[in-house]
Amino acid sequence: MSMTNKSLQTYKLQLPVLGSLEAYMSHVNQIPLLTQEEEFDLATKLQLNNDLLAAKGLIVPHLRYVVRIAKGYMGYGLPLNDLIQEGNIGLMKAVRRFNPNMGVRLVSFAVHWIKAEIHEFILRNWRIVKVATTKAQRKLFFNLRSMKKRLGWFTSEEINEVAKDLGVKPEAVREMEMRLSSTDASFDAHDDHEEDNLPMIPAGFLEDHRYNPEREMEQSNWADESNSHLYEALQQLDERSQEILNARWLSDNKLTLQELADKYNVSAERIRQLEKNAMQKLRVTMESFAA
Repeated sequence: MSMTNKSLQTYKLQLPVLGSLEAYMSHVNQIPLLTQEEEFDLATKLQLNNDLLAAKGLIVPHLRYVVRIAKGYMGYGLPLNDLIQEGNIGLMKAVRRFNPNMGVRLVSFAVHWIKAEIHEFILRNWRIVKVATTKAQRKLFFNLRSMKKRLGWFTSEEINEVAKDLGVKPEAVREMEMRLSSTDASFDAHDDHEEDNLPMIPAGFLEDHRYNPEREMEQSNWADESNSHLYEALQQLDERSQEILNARWLSDNKLTLQELADKYNVSAERIRQLEKNAMQKLRVTMESFAA
């Protein structure tokens, strides 16, 4: 059976039918590990023949390592089974890129891919607002969070030390510390809040102007009046000036200066002058309406 890049990347490793996450972890820990020779043989088949069964033979014995790595990220408040599933995707990506001729065992090669996929999942789901977007911020996010578990709030000296250790500016450490210390706030109140004791939530003080009937009516009247004045001002121009402004600004199929010059058998510079004079007359007329 052949295997495409898409089929391997989207291949899902589900929990056993009977069950729970504990059953899954117990199950993967009982799967025999591969010898170096078995691993090399399967990887070679995958590399040469795109064999899906060989890919599965490489993935399944390494699922225990994904569980072990995923457990190290349980402090972010995300479900362990989701972390494991994301780590499994990283494992599959590693298997797809693994070269048996490099002389490195798959488990050593796959650690980077497993952690990278879990990192991406954490950064996407830990907060509604992203706390880290660049590569440097991601490195700072995970290292700083680990350090804060031991040190709590940083002093100025600790900030400078962390910045030196991670190769970033102290300002970046302070900014990331603030992001880590902030929390997401619900826009609306929860149902269990009593009306007299509602917290300061955005819905309580942020106005929504999208559906304000008074404002919409005012804007609609202003637009209608402006269009009416514009039409009246255009009617006061000579026919050629009207045609030039319409072709240059109001028509869906706008014409260039040269196209208008060819039409009226004059130079493009002359069309530009006529356009400029017409715009000045139009502006004066519109200002008189507003006065």
